[in-house]
Amino acid sequence: MRADVMSRVGTVPNLISFIRLLGVPLFLYLFLVHHADVAALVVLAVGGTSDWVDGFVARRLRQVSRLGELLDPLADRLYILATLVAFTVRGVMPWQFTVALLSREVLLAGCLLVLRRFGYGPPQVHYVGKTATFVLLAAFPILLLSAVLGFSTAASTAAAIGWALAWWGLVLYWLAGLLYVRQTAALVRTSRVMGADGE
Repeated sequence: MRADVMSRVGTVPNLISFIRLLGVPLFLYLFLVHHADVAALVVLAVGGTSDWVDGFVARRLRQVSRLGELLDPLADRLYILATLVAFTVRGVMPWQFTVALLSREVLLAGCLLVLRRFGYGPPQVHYVGKTATFVLLAAFPILLLSAVLGFSTAASTAAAIGWALAWWGLVLYWLAGLLYVRQTAALVRTSRVMGADGE
């Protein structure tokens, strides 16, 4: 039993997810404290890229685990939240965009509380949500790159690409949030019907 538990915990994808989690405070330190923007850019780019890598490795090695299913979205959400806060503090991103993304997180947190009240765990991650996360994690390093490049044609190009991806990601992020609300409502209705039948 112990070996079986270790085989589900000590997997390559889970190791990648743990390393990704360590990258969050490292990025914040480099970007906000040390102002090492190039190093912070590298950490952010690696963190975003590894989001795809751990999923690919999990499927390739058939090492999908419940822990991995929890760690992967946790790392994604922490990267997004940390980047939003850091970018807003340093003026890379306007606070309105940050509020728009964080409001969706508040909506999802409300859904999770409702689901827990009715005895359900977190809803299955929708492919729209996965796409939104991928797009946002691609947008953030490009936006930071535009800031690192300063006032130049390359910086303007990077900013245009980065913001196009960021707005696309925001729309998809909210669309995924609305789908989670619909999932939550359906589960709550099912729970109430089952409860009424059992009376």
